[in-house]
Amino acid sequence: MQFIPHSIVQRKAPAMSYKSIIVNLAIDAPPAPIVKLGIELAERFGARLIGLAAADVPPLVATGDGMVYEGEVMQIQHTEIEKRLAELRAEFERLLPASIFSEWGQAVCSPTRFLSISARSADLIVTGSEKGGNVFRAVDVGSLVLGIGRPVLVAASNVEPVMAKTVLVAWKDTREARRAIADALPLLATANEVVIATMDTDRDKSIRDSLADVAVFLEHHGIMAGTELIAGDPDGDRLLTFARSIHADLIVSGAYGHSRLREWAFGGITRSLIEESGINRFMSY
Repeated sequence: MQFIPHSIVQRKAPAMSYKSIIVNLAIDAPPAPIVKLGIELAERFGARLIGLAAADVPPLVATGDGMVYEGEVMQIQHTEIEKRLAELRAEFERLLPASIFSEWGQAVCSPTRFLSISARSADLIVTGSEKGGNVFRAVDVGSLVLGIGRPVLVAASNVEPVMAKTVLVAWKDTREARRAIADALPLLATANEVVIATMDTDRDKSIRDSLADVAVFLEHHGIMAGTELIAGDPDGDRLLTFARSIHADLIVSGAYGHSRLREWAFGGITRSLIEESGINRFMSY
């Protein structure tokens, strides 16, 4: 598709930024790496940094011996969680430089629910790649991305302060991918290299045109990007292999999924990105 400009007058696009960033501290993970990443982003964009932490006490459940957790046991767990949350707050505040305006929030409740509620006050959510499946003590990244209404930056397991030097934009001509690119503009603007890639078996001209249109869109925001058509059916492993081949340290992607019996069913590439922990991922829905 070719667009004919009405005027040759060029105006610089207004700078975009994140003004409020939430960083999620997992209760069972060392806080320093993710906090330092949040600090680096807050300094880069001149943003307020909100530290959050939450965990919950599992409900009463029967054990193999037919017993249940008694109220006293649950209260002990509640107290232990509150103690750990206080430790995380102290570490968050210790690491913060005086130049960053910050806030803190904590709760004894589902970490995914607490983060989802708190997200209304932020432009960007930053969380780690913790695994283990304990929804009482760790964020469910899939549910978070598809239900939060904000972009989510899932940090690689080897969290590093400096990121987004080489960014891979996983393009698909959908609402979710368009939303992800728009949400990621501040990060894309700070990257050294941006590559827009899509996967296709037919090498359809319309797909190449869509890649070119996205490159032009980014150019109007002062971001120069290359394009790449990856041969083959859409596949998460193929996308990750390509990302590593260009030494990408961030993948920007739309997230795809739907709710099924109160659980999320994900598209193949989205599931691969959620399960990946070696590369930073920026996802919007």
